[in-house]
Amino acid sequence: MATLNLFSQPWQPTISPSFCCSNSNNNIYYAYQNHNSISNNSKLHFFSNSRQFSTLSSKSGSGSSWLQNSSFAAGIEYRKRPIYSLFPTNPAQVSSVEDLYQFICSGPLLDKIGLTPEQVAESIDNWLLYGRYLCRLFQLNALYLTEPQKARIYHYYVPVFLWCEQQIAEHQSKFKDGEEIPPLVIGFSAPQGCGKTTLVFALDYLFEVIGRKSATISIDDFYLTAEGQNKLREANPGNALLEFRGNAGSHDLALSVETLTALTKMTREGVKMKLPRYDKSAFNGRGDRADPSKWPEIEGPLNVVLFEGWMLGFKPRPVEAVEAVDPQLATVNKNLETYYDAWDKYIKSWIIIKIKDPNCVFQWRLQAEIAMREAGNPGMTDEEVRDFVSRYLPAYYAYLPTLYSEGPNGSDPQRLLTIEIDEGRNPILAA
Repeated sequence: MATLNLFSQPWQPTISPSFCCSNSNNNIYYAYQNHNSISNNSKLHFFSNSRQFSTLSSKSGSGSSWLQNSSFAAGIEYRKRPIYSLFPTNPAQVSSVEDLYQFICSGPLLDKIGLTPEQVAESIDNWLLYGRYLCRLFQLNALYLTEPQKARIYHYYVPVFLWCEQQIAEHQSKFKDGEEIPPLVIGFSAPQGCGKTTLVFALDYLFEVIGRKSATISIDDFYLTAEGQNKLREANPGNALLEFRGNAGSHDLALSVETLTALTKMTREGVKMKLPRYDKSAFNGRGDRADPSKWPEIEGPLNVVLFEGWMLGFKPRPVEAVEAVDPQLATVNKNLETYYDAWDKYIKSWIIIKIKDPNCVFQWRLQAEIAMREAGNPGMTDEEVRDFVSRYLPAYYAYLPTLYSEGPNGSDPQRLLTIEIDEGRNPILAA
């Protein structure tokens, strides 16, 4: 088979952040002859600190096992700037892309993000390049992707990235030449365990390699300090929903306003700020704000802020409606009245990850804890998982239907992408 010397020079990402590529080649797929030379036991090395999170490695054979053959799945480090010298540099083989093109066009999100098969064909080079980046990031073999892996990359992560790029372009087009352009804040509202952190991780990486500056934050970063949590618990005796961090009322909204306001002003070179982080392991798992000396520092100008959380976009409902779900929600519902001004009003584009049954959260969390225990790490027992999730389920049942039917407060339907996922965390066609 013929080869192309695509990597004869040191590889540098130079692609344009546009949908379409001017030098489109609709019948070529670049695959790596020695992709397996990157050991599954090796780790990508990174330069800057942020946070760590784990991804699921299910043995069920479902779509959730898309990373099951990669040791990287056990503990992805949420960091930036991988060393490019670790990437393959030998000539790439050329094979037909027709099957992959057809697979991309069969994805459930293509119509949602406003792309036609013709536009996919015109921009196929970008699709393939983004796919290669993600294979390298997650240490997947680009020549031997399983169906779940292929679906996760080409039916989910790449389409969402292209939608985000479109949103950024539309946001920037509203400003005149020479004006300072604030970063676009994109909100990701998704239940716990459904893969939103891994999605944000992938998007953040793709922004990095195409030259955009991004920042990532979570509602978890704004939890009250340990002292603040104690005061909240004492002020609400007997309310299990406010006994631990999680529900509305357990966040430092002044800190979130300060942080989000500062992020939207990161428009110039040299401007720096630190992003708050939370230590969930402190005080035997009750958690506390991490020492500011350990907060990651970012530098402007920012193009995009990725803001994720399980209850982003939740809005207060009539008190009788929430009390019908759980009487303890009345206080949570009242607390939620102040959250729009602290969170949602900063978000200009929304991604809502929709699930059919909130009970999936228990199964996903249980699988994650089992994987942690099997890896020799501390993990909750099955009963502890059930107790933990039970503190969130009332809010899911009370607020998700309205979020799905109406969208978040102040959201523009043209800037809202709703993605329904199955139990394997993969997008499906909405009914």
